[in-house]
Amino acid sequence: MRRILHIDMDAFFAAVEQKRHPELIGKPVVIGGDGDPTKRGVVSTASYEARKVGIHSAMPLRTAYKLCPDAVFLPVDYKEYSRVSKIVKNILKEISPTMEDVGIDEAFLDISQIEKSSEDIANEIKKRIKDETGLTCSIGIAPNKLLAKIASDMQKPDGLTILTEKDIASLIWPMPVRKLQGVGPKTEAHLKGMGIETIGELASMPVDKLIEHFGKSFGHYLYEASRGIDESPLITHWEPKSTSREVTFQKDTDNWQFMAKTLAGLSKEIVDDMRQTGFIGKTVTVKVKFHDFKVVTRAKTLDNYTVSLEEIRRAAFECFGRIELKKKVRLIGIRIGKLEKMV
Repeated sequence: MRRILHIDMDAFFAAVEQKRHPELIGKPVVIGGDGDPTKRGVVSTASYEARKVGIHSAMPLRTAYKLCPDAVFLPVDYKEYSRVSKIVKNILKEISPTMEDVGIDEAFLDISQIEKSSEDIANEIKKRIKDETGLTCSIGIAPNKLLAKIASDMQKPDGLTILTEKDIASLIWPMPVRKLQGVGPKTEAHLKGMGIETIGELASMPVDKLIEHFGKSFGHYLYEASRGIDESPLITHWEPKSTSREVTFQKDTDNWQFMAKTLAGLSKEIVDDMRQTGFIGKTVTVKVKFHDFKVVTRAKTLDNYTVSLEEIRRAAFECFGRIELKKKVRLIGIRIGKLEKMV
């Protein structure tokens, strides 16, 4: 019997900050940008106290401030969060070597071959993480990744939910369709237009009808996912197809020199990262977002794979030069695609 465990650290960034600054415990804490809510930036994580007033990740910091002026706003400290994340991931690898790392604060484990009960395994993980980091996590265990991820979100924070196939009708089908991975606002609205609001209502639809509305691939996915079917394996090793860097300016700008300096800096950052991780790339893409949120990209494919700063920066400026700058710019970014490992 396949047993997949999904672990999600509770309000991870905010929890790390509350742990190292105990005076923040019980207060609404918002992590994002450089911690200044008067500047541009988005919420990375909010403590549960801040979530109660409607603050959530990806929300503009300025909006979060309007919702809760008394919240404590802090800058993102990736170095510290990565350090704590490494402790958590090392604990998980000791429990099961078959781990899919899906982010700084979550992962999947295949615990099918472990003789202990699912509950004992989850409690051991929770205790070790609490003892070594002082943090809590929520865990879901189910026959597949799809259900395990749904389960880990059912009793937050510090929750444990174990699902079997027998629970699909009683626990999964009453949930809104948005709870299914891959169902975003547009798909949700489309389904609502079809009279479908719950996962159970989606499960009652014939596959041909779903294919008619969503195409063969996504239609099949919705048909199977709504029934709790997911055969996808854990991906224990993967290599990126691209790497990118971008900057949102605090004020929209039409200063070419300022933008060029920023692009040069981003080019160096991305090349340094590629060298550190051992990749070379071939396609350079520059992205510009204007003040009206219109996005324009230009790309250049190089003759050979490279990690040369000079070649990548030259290609980036060639792409940048092909973008008409008739409006003020809000954001500029660079992406290197077609990555390959250095030999």
